[in-house]
Amino acid sequence: MQLSKQHSTIGIFDSGVGGISVLKAINALRPDIDILFVADQAHVPYGSRPLEEVREFAIGITNFLLNEGVKLVVVACNTASAAALHELREIFPDTPFVGMEPAVKPAVNSSSSHTIGVLATPATFQGKLYASVIERFAHDAKVLTSTCPGLVEQIEAGNLNGSETISILQSALTPMLDAGADSIVLGCTHYPFVSDQIQSIVGEDVKILDPSPAIARNVDRMLPKKNDIQQSTGSIRVFTTGNLAKLTELLPCLLGSIPPVSQLKWHDGALARNVVRKNP
Repeated sequence: MQLSKQHSTIGIFDSGVGGISVLKAINALRPDIDILFVADQAHVPYGSRPLEEVREFAIGITNFLLNEGVKLVVVACNTASAAALHELREIFPDTPFVGMEPAVKPAVNSSSSHTIGVLATPATFQGKLYASVIERFAHDAKVLTSTCPGLVEQIEAGNLNGSETISILQSALTPMLDAGADSIVLGCTHYPFVSDQIQSIVGEDVKILDPSPAIARNVDRMLPKKNDIQQSTGSIRVFTTGNLAKLTELLPCLLGSIPPVSQLKWHDGALARNVVRKNP
């Protein structure tokens, strides 16, 4: 499905700041479109939550984005994609969705040792989507996995180079290297923010697969061509259900800029702007 040329606003959401890695890739490829990004930091991380709960969050966020006028939704979260992508397409049949899928196929295809490592959250590994990917593309390969406990929380806190972050990565990656893995799949959108740290641990001969560029190309194919859109530069707006000040502080490091940031609150499964009323 390709959007008509007047529809140039897309929505992106994640449990936290991880989806900014996808936002950056899309914005780099299509700087002409408007982007609304929702970080559901009140519930981060999604990876340790029941899939049914994550599904409800995804539906609530999608309703908010559609009410804001977006015409395409990017589920920039592997856990939410595993939990809710199928249901979102059924509930909102007129809205195109782009979800995340662990880059197992290119990892296997590029592996000389036929041994790959996948870093993802528990919920991603438990989902039918991951099982399907393994069945389709990795039945002849050795796939090593790690849930990297605590890594999402370290990235959310901005501790990209901290000793605890490095320790988590070393604990996850060392057994994979010892087993001969020569490709590492980043199965969580938070993890590209520590890809340099991962590369320094695994060495230059090990390939790291970040799915964000492929997601951006997929979105680009669904959008009107650049020369069909009147505006030359799009806007980025960010929403969080968590701590507004902390996210604003993190954005220069993760995004390279500070776009407008607004507070959202959950109420009975729905998202609404947090309006502060002043006394008369």
